[in-house]
Amino acid sequence: MSYFFENKTGLKQGDPLSPVLFNLALQKVIQSIKMVPSGIQIGKEQLNILAYADDIALIGKNKIEIRKLFVEMENTARKFGLQINQEKTKYVIVERKNSLKKNKIGHFKIKNYNLRVENFKYLGVILNEDNNNQIDLQERIKNANKTYFMLQNFLKNKNISKKLKLRLKDTIIDKMLKYASEIWTLTKRDRKQMNVFKGKCIEEF
Repeated sequence: MSYFFENKTGLKQGDPLSPVLFNLALQKVIQSIKMVPSGIQIGKEQLNILAYADDIALIGKNKIEIRKLFVEMENTARKFGLQINQEKTKYVIVERKNSLKKNKIGHFKIKNYNLRVENFKYLGVILNEDNNNQIDLQERIKNANKTYFMLQNFLKNKNISKKLKLRLKDTIIDKMLKYASEIWTLTKRDRKQMNVFKGKCIEEF
């Protein structure tokens, strides 16, 4: 191995080494955040961060914890030359009875970041203040419906077997409809909406 040396020129866009170095730097940031006493208890694990590539969600029980987590993330990221995108930084308060919580917490500001929203999308899933999946379900049905119309000519084709059409529905349309459904808590109304859509697809066969 050679001696350490400082690189001041950076990497070209698309360089295969770029994501490797980025992941190494980001891993240090994530490790430092995990050391902050905060978050929620899930089984034996204490969870205060979700991270997929550079999509990061900080989790805290109150604004004090969120402030600590954010400051730790920003300070550690700066050491590695990483900057937080202010326009994409948002926070949302999630509570079963969130109407009571809104008046108590209100808006709070961390440095120049104070973008509170009622809902946001994380890895394709819409999370909201009321902690219900109705908005996300409607988005799933909308996307599945787009996929259905793209395949409509195929589904109506009499020369294609019903077995193949059902397989196509199960592997493409249903996957689009049920994406992240493991975290849903469905009501009778929600199940009815999904069954109506599924019935429309079956009719084409």
